[in-house]
Amino acid sequence: RTQGGVHIHSDRLTVTSPVLMWVKALDMILEKMKSSGFDFSQVRALSGAGQQHGSVFWKKGSIQILKNASSELPLHGLTLLPNKECSSLQGCFSVSNSPIWMDSSTASQCRALEKALGGAQHLASVTGSRAYERFTGNQIAKIYSQNPEVYKQTERISLVSSFAASLFLGTYAPIDYSDGSGMNLLQIWEKAWSKSCLDACAPGLEERLGCPVPSHSVLGPISPYYSQRYGFSPDCKIVAFTGDNPASLAGMRLQEGDIAISLGTSDTLFLWIQEPTPALEGHILCNPVDSQTYMALLCFKNGSLMRERIRDDCASGSWDELSKALSSTVAGNNGNLGFYFDVMEITPEAVGIHRFNRDNQKVSRFPKEVEIRALIEGQFMAKRIHAEKLGYKVCK
Repeated sequence: RTQGGVHIHSDRLTVTSPVLMWVKALDMILEKMKSSGFDFSQVRALSGAGQQHGSVFWKKGSIQILKNASSELPLHGLTLLPNKECSSLQGCFSVSNSPIWMDSSTASQCRALEKALGGAQHLASVTGSRAYERFTGNQIAKIYSQNPEVYKQTERISLVSSFAASLFLGTYAPIDYSDGSGMNLLQIWEKAWSKSCLDACAPGLEERLGCPVPSHSVLGPISPYYSQRYGFSPDCKIVAFTGDNPASLAGMRLQEGDIAISLGTSDTLFLWIQEPTPALEGHILCNPVDSQTYMALLCFKNGSLMRERIRDDCASGSWDELSKALSSTVAGNNGNLGFYFDVMEITPEAVGIHRFNRDNQKVSRFPKEVEIRALIEGQFMAKRIHAEKLGYKVCK
């Protein structure tokens, strides 16, 4: 059984999810909608999003099961019928447990990729990001190096997003530009796979990935399976699926100059950028809305938990008290500034609490109301500085 939908392996670094869990989840959703009387025939087009970086490895011959799906069976029980070798969808995957974004087991593959590309900055300049352990190219490299026979049996590699699109399309769906730029494999300027990156990860990789497409591409009509089983119109179009972060930018309807901030356990910054400058911190992705522009993604690990800790220490655990204390101090905090990293930060790589007074001298503590403003201003100053490093321009 999974915990929270994932398996954390004994090394505490490898994290996977069962592919069939996702398939069965889709079965359950559609069956519940059908039972509730939802009119699928009114759906004119269908698209979606999937967690970024995760990958699905299709075994040779799997496309025939997708194309010949029997509407009498749920997706997770599909068999190839009739008069052909019987094979369930469960046998379609050369890797039954998919690597996902939480995985951090590919440090050696990351270093090898950066070395092959002439350094971390050059890799970022090509693909939008330096090598990250969760990124798909490095996960593929690990599977190829540790299980070459498994890789040899694989005819297609999907992202989670294009995997879900494939289920609806009834054939292998292409990877879209935006989700594809979170793999350390796509040249973000040319919108094509980087031969140097592919060669550094595994042989024959381009044919296993297929050609990437714009994120708004209409891929084709829905599979007859869904028309027969659920009553979808045969004319219902499948539009390319993308990653969850690009979908957030699209769903928030961001435009050039806009910023969206997700204030969670980790803080995430979404930016629409016209002329990006890839750096060692943060990510540049192809824009899912306008494939001629870009989006930037910045993640800050010390988010809400850090704010809650200062709230508890300085405002008796009350957000109202914290707000009052914040209002009692002036913008700029009289030159007092703090950087607060209870856990190792991602952007930048740093840890610890660092306070500086108006004379730029390091100090051990602030008064409570100064501490609160130092935290809030420090966090948002960091977001602005790192956004500007990636090419974001603050409108005057």
